[in-house]
This record gives sequence, C-alpha cells and structure tokens, in this order.
Amino acid sequence: MSEIHLLLILHLLGATIWVGGHILLCVIILPQVWKEQAVEKLFAFESRYEWIGMPALLVMLVTGVRMAYLYNVKIANWFAFETPIERVISLKLSLLIGIVILALSAQFYVLPRLKTDIKKLPLMAFHMITVTLISLAMLILGSFVRYGGIA
Repeated sequence: MSEIHLLLILHLLGATIWVGGHILLCVIILPQVWKEQAVEKLFAFESRYEWIGMPALLVMLVTGVRMAYLYNVKIANWFAFETPIERVISLKLSLLIGIVILALSAQFYVLPRLKTDIKKLPLMAFHMITVTLISLAMLILGSFVRYGGIA
C-alpha cells in the first residue's frame, strides 16, 4: 500500500466521522431540540461527539496537508488556484477557514448565550447547517482529485 493510499483512507475515515456527525446533528438532533425547545439535548450531543469529531478533523487536516505535498502543491501554492489540483486544495482550505470562523463564533458567542437564551437557537441552527453544507462541499471537492482536480 502506498503512502498516499494510506493517507487517503485515513482522510476518508476522518471525513466519514466529521460529515456523518454533522448530518446526524442537523437531521436528528436539531429537529428534536427545535421541537422540544430543549437546548440541553444539543449540549449533550456536542459533549458526546466532540471527543471523536475533533480528532477526525485533525486527522483530515494532517493527512490533507501531507497529500497536498505528495501532489506537489506546496504551501506557497495553496491559494494559487492555477492548476486543477491547486484549485481543489485552495477551495478546500478556503472552506476550512469558513468552518473555523463558524466554530469560533459558535464556541465563543452563540453557545454561551444559547445556554440562557433559547432565542439564539436559530443562530445556532444556522451555524450547524452551514458547517454541514460546507463539509459536504469539501467532501465533493475532494472527489475531484481522482479526476486530476477542477479544470
């Protein structure tokens, strides 16, 4: 098994956990929280998922960076958008920045206020759905590597 194949497997396992967890959050947990106005269910899910979701994200970051280098896309070209592979990597990194911004907003602004104010639930739902959609977009973008990138 080649290094890139092993990295791809680890990357896909991380994506399975990350994207699957967020789909579960949006499709199962969020409707329950919304219907019952029970934000404690959201916090309970977060505390159970975080121990596996964050390491999965870290695995994807490490394997993604290494695979970028193996595809000869060095850090200086991460946002160059010049070659088809650079476009995929640059778009995925741009979307990752979006996820980081949303995660920071959720952790330091939305979640602390949601504990005492149910009126913040729509804002939290926006964050959750947006992260899920961005994650799905990243998954789809990654599939383009198989075809040499985005022309």
